[in-house]
Amino acid sequence: MINWQEKAKEEEAAYLADLADYLAIPSVRDDSKATKDAPLGPGPRDALVHVLSLAERDGFKTKNIENIVGYIEIGPEDSDEYVALLAHADVMPAGEGWDTDPFTAVIEDGKVIARGASDDKGPGLAAYYAFKMIRDMNLPLKRRVRLIFGTDEENDWTGMTRYFEVEPAPAFGFSPDAEYPIINGEKGNMQVNVTAAGTNGDKAQLLNFESGLRTNMVPGVARATVGGLTFDQVDDDFKAFLAAHPQVHGKVTLDGDEVQLELIGKQVHGSLPETGENAGTYLAHFLEKYEFGGSAAGFLAYLGTWSHDDPTGRQLGVAFEDEVMGALSMNVGIIRFNEEEGAFINYNFRYPKGISPDFIRGQLANAVSSWPHEAKIGGHSQVPHYVAPDDPVVRTLLNIYHDQTGLPAYDQVIGGGTYGRLMDRGVAFGALFPDSPETMHQVNEFALVDDLVRSMGIYGQAIYELANLPE
Repeated sequence: MINWQEKAKEEEAAYLADLADYLAIPSVRDDSKATKDAPLGPGPRDALVHVLSLAERDGFKTKNIENIVGYIEIGPEDSDEYVALLAHADVMPAGEGWDTDPFTAVIEDGKVIARGASDDKGPGLAAYYAFKMIRDMNLPLKRRVRLIFGTDEENDWTGMTRYFEVEPAPAFGFSPDAEYPIINGEKGNMQVNVTAAGTNGDKAQLLNFESGLRTNMVPGVARATVGGLTFDQVDDDFKAFLAAHPQVHGKVTLDGDEVQLELIGKQVHGSLPETGENAGTYLAHFLEKYEFGGSAAGFLAYLGTWSHDDPTGRQLGVAFEDEVMGALSMNVGIIRFNEEEGAFINYNFRYPKGISPDFIRGQLANAVSSWPHEAKIGGHSQVPHYVAPDDPVVRTLLNIYHDQTGLPAYDQVIGGGTYGRLMDRGVAFGALFPDSPETMHQVNEFALVDDLVRSMGIYGQAIYELANLPE
């Protein structure tokens, strides 16, 4: 009988060395630097090329598809179907407030600290090392297995979408990009953008407002520049506001005649908005008390009244809960306002079955009527995804998890969206353990070394057993 955890422990030193090199690549999508050779910018391409080069170094079959997605393959080439593990090489922007360089791996107190350590370079590379263990033990596989790396999971899934356009679909599989024991259900993932002209009235002037880096992050920082207000007035009001809301902090400065405000909240994953403090809606909530006019007034009210401190969407009339899939969640992820480019608010809804995207859009449109200038609603959505608990894929993975850890094994539904939903029989499987801190999309992101190594062993057995499931 194979001791998968013992085998994984033997790979720890080599794994951590390779992981440090992988984490050093700032693989954030950057369309401003996109080229034909790097359609999503140089960072995602470089990370994909790097991880495929590790596999080539170790003698595996690889394929790079247009520098936006690629895979590593093991198993018999003549098998009619294959199992897929879907990981991603891109990462979120680092954001502000790190204690260390976000793209230099620091290992201390049993943690790997860097952007991507938890989401998803650490788990993805653990899955690759599981491939190595299976190959090195010369274990027989009935099906081929592919470890596929996308390069745009944190945005619109460009790379993985392209993979499913040009490659045959896998029979089943999992994404090592969530949490244990298993994720066999994912809520629908809906983006809604509210846009309007950027106009002001004659009194207070909203010259600029910006907060948020990605739709699936709760903004941790918000900044605004206003005119028509005195520094002393805003400074006194802001100090009183911060005293009444100790969960956030900030400052007011003066630049000529313009007053500049900065508010710091708590940046977290957009699927868990209730655990963060949205800096953008807090700042709008503060500013809406002043006599702004034009579309600036509607913009601030829409954020500060309709959208503030309401992760369930109750004030917009979209709060909903399903018995199996749980409650809808709402994150205001990207916020912009200036007179040249107009107003822009991005919402990210994670919704269960039983409520429709059309209904959600309609409720936001009703609230838009409060704006004094026309605002528009647009966006797209992914439908809810669910694999039944009695599916052999789910049962097999839960058994492996319990056997290797001794921990309770149960199925669950999350608001986060993973590549697992791209497969009819796809789930998400680790690498975050139930008792481990969750730092995805946060400053000072880290993963526990022991968790990553444990996952390597779990993934090894998972690959072996899924590849050999009965027809």
